Amino acid sequence: MSLRSALLLALLTALPCAHAERMSWLENEQIQLGVDLDRGGAITFLAAQADGANVINNFDLGRQVQLSFYGGPVPFEAKGQKPAEHWRHLGWNPIQSGDDFDNRGRVLQHENDGRRLHLVCQPLQWPLNQVPGDCTFESWLELDGAVVKARARLNNARTDRTLYPARLQELPAVYANAAFHRVVSYQGDRPFTNAPATPVPAARSGHPWSFWTGTEGWSALLNEADWGLGLITPGRVDFTGGFAGRPGPNDTRGNSTGYLAGQGLEILDANIVYEFRYELVLGSLQAIRERAAQARAQGPPAWHFGRDRQGWHHRHLGDAGWPIQDHLELRFEADDPQLFSPLTFWRAEDATHLVIEAAFSTRQTQATLFWQAHGESDFSGERSLTFPIRGDGAFHRLVVSLADHPQYRGGLVRLRLDPVGQAEPGGWLKLRRVELAKVQGH
Repeated sequence: MSLRSALLLALLTALPCAHAERMSWLENEQIQLGVDLDRGGAITFLAAQADGANVINNFDLGRQVQLSFYGGPVPFEAKGQKPAEHWRHLGWNPIQSGDDFDNRGRVLQHENDGRRLHLVCQPLQWPLNQVPGDCTFESWLELDGAVVKARARLNNARTDRTLYPARLQELPAVYANAAFHRVVSYQGDRPFTNAPATPVPAARSGHPWSFWTGTEGWSALLNEADWGLGLITPGRVDFTGGFAGRPGPNDTRGNSTGYLAGQGLEILDANIVYEFRYELVLGSLQAIRERAAQARAQGPPAWHFGRDRQGWHHRHLGDAGWPIQDHLELRFEADDPQLFSPLTFWRAEDATHLVIEAAFSTRQTQATLFWQAHGESDFSGERSLTFPIRGDGAFHRLVVSLADHPQYRGGLVRLRLDPVGQAEPGGWLKLRRVELAKVQGH
């Protein structure tokens, strides 16, 4: 341990509730990272080596940088407990640090070789008192300059086998101190062109958190000097966050806080193994954007369903569930079945065709594709087209031309696929891949 680490450890040990004797550290020449092994291994410390000032907020067990997942039922009850009325909407919600009654998540496994930190924890249901989540969380953390590179995993082991609808997830939840009160992102339709980043508009409902599409895949909590904590979510552009309280000092125990979370509407099966990646960048706005540019996806969006749902979710469809092997398997159990891609970003001129590899077993002969324009809140009928399908139960490669449609223009953020129009007992879809591409010869 370096002299700086030793001094920080001594300082934190003197603070109430710091549990510094159970910290695990990574550091390099630029930053220092600490996770608290008495709070499920959540990230409780991140500082630049230049000043050693921790930017992470630790007011209570709902802060930190930590994993948090959501599922049904809503409300969620366990061990004879009901959630308080103000938590009823959360449903099933295990979080890494602990619960609202100050019980703490438990680390089950921990390794730190000085370069990479790996841990497994038993989370707790946030709204309930000392109720373990029926799952485990895993984290892998390493440093790259002023960047924390993270891989996170949910290992579900629920006895409730119900396949609940998709819920918005926190991927991850990030809380910074009151000094970092400016919520900033690039939200335009020309990402990675050095167009100005802008403040995120405050929520209008009285709730402190807003929702936005950050088309460069990053958002940040900054101070007045455009320096602070950036969250990069490779392949994702969906964010929530804001600032609650009053701007103030860089106080890790202060109540006022900035918040960010990457978002995704995800179906969490009872036995799912769900992974995502993220990065934390401690630095200037320019440094955060430069790192996001390095992490950007190359080429138009493409989703291959060989092992998971790739962030897609559905309505009015039966689902064969986890594990997923080679393809999604969906049944036409209700009218108006719909499949939704995750929020992403592409420009129409870069993806002139949709390529689908799928097998349909149906008497119906047409599917419908919708696309959502940047700046629009939902899909519309004018941005859609129908295309023929073959219902013989065999896999086919379908190529759908998009470029000639008068409403397929500019920046676009999401797809919706309606595989058939009506319920059909015994009918099904096996979906292997969906790609947006420029296709030669069509």
